Amino acid sequence: MGKIHEKLDDKLTAFIKAQKMFFVATAPMLSDGHVNMSPKGYDSFSIIDPRTVAYLDLGGSGIETLAHIKDNGRITIMFCAFEGRANILRLYGQGEAISFDDENYAELLALFPSHTHARSIIKINITRIQDSCGWGVPFYEFKGERDQLKRYIENKDVKDWQQSRYDGNFESIDGLEGLIKPKT
Repeated sequence: MGKIHEKLDDKLTAFIKAQKMFFVATAPMLSDGHVNMSPKGYDSFSIIDPRTVAYLDLGGSGIETLAHIKDNGRITIMFCAFEGRANILRLYGQGEAISFDDENYAELLALFPSHTHARSIIKINITRIQDSCGWGVPFYEFKGERDQLKRYIENKDVKDWQQSRYDGNFESIDGLEGLIKPKT
């Protein structure tokens, strides 16, 4: 049986910081829309305060998370212990997508000093914190980060990279609005 926590305390914070990856789940309001779940790595998660967290949306093959956040804000983050004591931690909340063209982006990007830029920063106001046993999660050995995504992002001219995000991330697979270039 899972335990509900009022806030991210020192023990939960230490657990989060020890994890090498986490999962993000979102869904549109459409009854026939696609549920999306994505694994995230790198040093891309930050605890802002005991009820607020953020992570870097470095980009990928789709824009589902950002589109779902715009649609309804619902988001769940899941951490699993792949080493040490078994545990699963879920953070349920309401998300906000702060994209690279947003005025608050630079301030939030400072939370992630090892990254130069990202498609968006997803900021989450936590509404429920729950952990559970995680006995069914296998042990895995961490061997290192893959560097392809980081190299791709950092080896492109920033303006070219931004334009490629607008060009390829304007709409989700369900037709929801994704990343839209501001009108100038």
